[in-house]
Amino acid sequence: MTENFLHYLWQNRLFTQPLTTTHNETVTVINPGFHNTNAGPDFSDARLSIGETMWAGNVEIHVNSSDWFKHGHQDDEAYKNVVLHVVYRHDAHEKFPGMPVCELAGRIDTGLYDAYCQFIQSPEFVHCAGLIQQVPATELSLWLERMLIEKLEHKADFIQDALNASQNDWEEAFYHIIARSFGFSINALPFEMLARSVTYKILAHHAGNTHQMEALLFGQAGLLTQELTDPYAQSLFQEYTFLRTKYKLAPIAQSLWKYLRLRPVNFPTIRISQFANLLSSNAGLLSKIISMNSIDEMADAFMVESSEYWNDHYTFDHYTKGKTKRLGQSAAHLLIINAVLPFMFVYGSSTGNDHLCNKALSLFERIPGENNSAIRQWQALGMDVSTAYNTQALMGMKELYCDRNNCLNCRIGNLIFKDPAFIK
Repeated sequence: MTENFLHYLWQNRLFTQPLTTTHNETVTVINPGFHNTNAGPDFSDARLSIGETMWAGNVEIHVNSSDWFKHGHQDDEAYKNVVLHVVYRHDAHEKFPGMPVCELAGRIDTGLYDAYCQFIQSPEFVHCAGLIQQVPATELSLWLERMLIEKLEHKADFIQDALNASQNDWEEAFYHIIARSFGFSINALPFEMLARSVTYKILAHHAGNTHQMEALLFGQAGLLTQELTDPYAQSLFQEYTFLRTKYKLAPIAQSLWKYLRLRPVNFPTIRISQFANLLSSNAGLLSKIISMNSIDEMADAFMVESSEYWNDHYTFDHYTKGKTKRLGQSAAHLLIINAVLPFMFVYGSSTGNDHLCNKALSLFERIPGENNSAIRQWQALGMDVSTAYNTQALMGMKELYCDRNNCLNCRIGNLIFKDPAFIK
């Protein structure tokens, strides 16, 4: 027996026999309370009838009553107002002279627990792989909506970190988030470090001048050295030398950038040039992007080209016959999905702008879903993956629930567990 499963039984009042305290007082659960996932008692604001007395307060749940002392609750002020201690097994009879204790052994269906244990040991992509198709479409739709919002709220912590690092400057924070996303996972960290090494305010002074923008970004990326021989590379180095002194800048290490197993068009040099073009041609990037009302308009803003030098180069000083290197539509969509719309949602939520939050959710429905191995496995289970709304929700469910065996708190898991056929 696990404590999480006992939480599930208590929250859903799944008892096969009437409850009593260890002193034979009848326990009636009027309201199990609110499940607390932070520090403190497991359920708060419960409404109970114990004997002939009505109680309102906290409920603590353990597998064994002796866990109360193992966890040090007897010395914690947060547990002083616990009105009922619910346990599976009461093994510390003499230690609870005043607090009511309710023992669940013999009052719950152990067959449900056995079926649950077998369920979470499934080797499938998700534990409910063979059962999810039985869930009503309306229930699945409601849960996916919740999952998308939870995923966005989960990203809010990362966005809040960027906001803290920028002294609550939303424009600066947006620049950090977009920069990280330009790294497309492989170079996300060095792109983030690059953004933190030179502020958006500094770069904004050079909007409209792509040469100076590239000098600042390539220089701060640690990619400009005196040994470069191409005239363009030398001109960037000379420009950067002046700007570095002017702004008292320190570059990040060149060794942070990764090239291995990347297609040349995705090299950090190409991405930095495209990023420079984006910043140079879009002053007030945040306000400009969030004012847009269509995915096509946003994608066009991000489908930027690298500068002319990179038409026949992938790295400095190495000529390669090539072509114009423009950020593709699929890459622009990934930027919108992973950076723009989450930031729009969090920005709207933090500033009390419900219209902006709703717009972000709506735009998720107008952008094609991602195509990756996890999404293809969801698709094989019959899930609709045509929009980013659904794919982001499914990825959020996989990350926050499936991968953590958190099926007891999943709406899909709950519906499956409540089906009488589940324990047969």
